[in-house]
Amino acid sequence: MNPVRWGGKRDVSVDAAPARYCRNRLAARASLCPKLRVAAATVGMLPLILSAPLAPASPATPPTEFAWQLTPTGSEARLRGLDAVSRKVAWASGSEGTVLRTINRGRTWRDVSPPDTGGLQFRDVEAFGRRSAVILAIGTGDDSRIYRTDNGGATWTLAFINDDDSAFYDCMAFYNYRRGLALSDPVDGKFRILATKNGGRSWDVVSNEGMPAALPGEFAFAASGTCLVAGPGGNAWFGTGGGAEARVFRSRDKGATWSVATTPVRSTESGGIFSLAFAGGRRGLAVGGDFLTPDAAVDALALTFDGGSSWGLVGVGAPAGYRSGSAWVPFRPRTVIVVGPTGSDVSTDGGRSWTLFDDGSFDSVDCGEAGGCWASGEEGRAARLVSSRR
Repeated sequence: MNPVRWGGKRDVSVDAAPARYCRNRLAARASLCPKLRVAAATVGMLPLILSAPLAPASPATPPTEFAWQLTPTGSEARLRGLDAVSRKVAWASGSEGTVLRTINRGRTWRDVSPPDTGGLQFRDVEAFGRRSAVILAIGTGDDSRIYRTDNGGATWTLAFINDDDSAFYDCMAFYNYRRGLALSDPVDGKFRILATKNGGRSWDVVSNEGMPAALPGEFAFAASGTCLVAGPGGNAWFGTGGGAEARVFRSRDKGATWSVATTPVRSTESGGIFSLAFAGGRRGLAVGGDFLTPDAAVDALALTFDGGSSWGLVGVGAPAGYRSGSAWVPFRPRTVIVVGPTGSDVSTDGGRSWTLFDDGSFDSVDCGEAGGCWASGEEGRAARLVSSRR
């Protein structure tokens, strides 16, 4: 049993849509997103609900074992950007201007990097199939860039180049094939949002009037492309650290205005929330730690059941190390995976308890809407998730 400390009281209705599908670019196809509603009479019951023993598994449904099957890429780049399109198709991006793509379950990976970008760090990739993708390079000034391809990476078009030395773009998220957002660290005391309405072909800076002020030293982590996520109904969230508190910002109107909630995740100069994952509009996870102490994680994982207005800390049984990526597993409404440089953990009870299933290093994890989860990380490591019944 894992104790969970919870802040705030409110009624709860939990969306248990199948994993990342119901928060990603194809969320408009809502008919493919069955929902499970779990009601609590009062939010004061939440700590009891989250720490209560799980019902015994049915004898007809034995526990599932998870493992990563490595798929050699032939690259030495650190692959922090990742998009799992399907069981067959995935895109990865990273250091030295690297972009890779597989269309055959990882049997082969093709280098589809844009030309003359060897000095860039592509920390996020958002793909719309095997041919179309958008990539984000991080950094100050014109190192922050966005490119798009529509021919599988054969050619790339520069869609955005940052002209503000104060901006530093960290990550992107798309609601569907056309609408998306990108996040920059604070400029003039507020986080900056870019928006696109044409699939990433062009971008505009959103007015900061609807953005709450940032804390001193607060910023977002460009660790896995999941510091910003988009969900159904115009919802979007981003997580922070570096300041006095680790916080989660939420928009309900596609990035025009934002509210902010404090979380119990520990924040340090090099720590806080590195990754967010939502299943539907209400149930989510925030995970992180401190990248300077990757073997230890203190107050590094929290859950929400009200769309990010309040967060409960998962204590005993949470992952033991810093984790930089997270994803809900498709068609398993209570299964979520987190990864980091010291291993990968899985929860099959919605994030209340965790099991380490791999001790290899990964930075990012992502799951496709139609099934298939992938991970990527240092020295060109990439893998796809396999599972079996015990």
